[in-house]
Amino acid sequence: GCSKTEVPHAGSTTASAESPKAAVDPMSVEVKPDMAERFKVMPAQVSEIATMQEISGRIDTNERLVTRIGAAVTGRVTDVLTEVGDRVHSGQAMARIASPELTTAQLTFLRAKSNAELAERAVERARQLIQADVIGSAEVQRRESELSISKAELRASADQLRLMGVPSEGIAKLRDQGSLHPVAGVAATSSGVVTERKISQGQVVQPGDQLFTVADLSNVWVIGALPEQAARTVQLGQKIDVNVPALGNRHLSGQVVYISDTVSPETRTVTIRTQVENPKRELKPQMLANLRIAGHSSPQLAIPSGAVVRESDRDHVYVQLAPRRFRLTAVELGQETGGKRPVLSGLTTGTPVVVEGAFHLNNERKRAELE
Repeated sequence: GCSKTEVPHAGSTTASAESPKAAVDPMSVEVKPDMAERFKVMPAQVSEIATMQEISGRIDTNERLVTRIGAAVTGRVTDVLTEVGDRVHSGQAMARIASPELTTAQLTFLRAKSNAELAERAVERARQLIQADVIGSAEVQRRESELSISKAELRASADQLRLMGVPSEGIAKLRDQGSLHPVAGVAATSSGVVTERKISQGQVVQPGDQLFTVADLSNVWVIGALPEQAARTVQLGQKIDVNVPALGNRHLSGQVVYISDTVSPETRTVTIRTQVENPKRELKPQMLANLRIAGHSSPQLAIPSGAVVRESDRDHVYVQLAPRRFRLTAVELGQETGGKRPVLSGLTTGTPVVVEGAFHLNNERKRAELE
């Protein structure tokens, strides 16, 4: 009779001992035998992890591909033909200038042309006279020398007109018809996008004034500010990952091509720079960017990124307690590098951790908790 009363009593004690244990630990979960294969467990182990440095930066024009364009003459602006954002090609007229200097240069060209024609006729005459034995060969040579000088002067004055922005057809018209070209052009000296315009209609300009800035944006700089303490960890040629939020977090990669030798006194940072190709012109100057620089690698305890579960704004992993029993454990982790997260605290080497199926296991735990 005794054993009969004891058995249910023993059963009730185990049940009452188990239920408070289940209530005490909502973080643990036990899976059914048929589900056990879904979860892959591996011991946490030491791997070679490169330290990642994250800094903010911005896109900028590649200064080596920027051209500043000015006027070649003093004069008054009659037309502005391009605006900021316009694409221009080399040789394209960007503005027109009315200038007394241009008139003078065209008259010089006409005089040089007239002198060259006179010298040519003098040489022809001399060649006829030498055959008739009227003059000596020295006189012919003198006239030929004068002809080559006047031809050189004509070429020089045509080059001067080209520098002043007179197009080739304008020079041809001047030579053939004697009609003066009314305005000097400000021409693009390289192809690209107009990023700056400092010129208005009616304004008086002179050589040396910067009127337009043209930038070739097919290749751009990414400039970042590195805290001075971290400056020694970065070297030229080191790989940088660039992430541009404005382009839907597009990832680009480049190399460190420049590290400043000085520290900015205001921000206590060192400027670093990489350059990236921009064939579709999607990267625009002044866009914000995040730069990630991989530092030196060192052995650290690490777990695969797939093992991490976010719960109440913290990183967790599932630690295996028994073949089918797991517990959600809070951990402190570093930045992801190459698909792994370095463990700062919460785990020791060799601890069995769920590396595949952690998200599914977390849903199982929540479902069991609700039930």
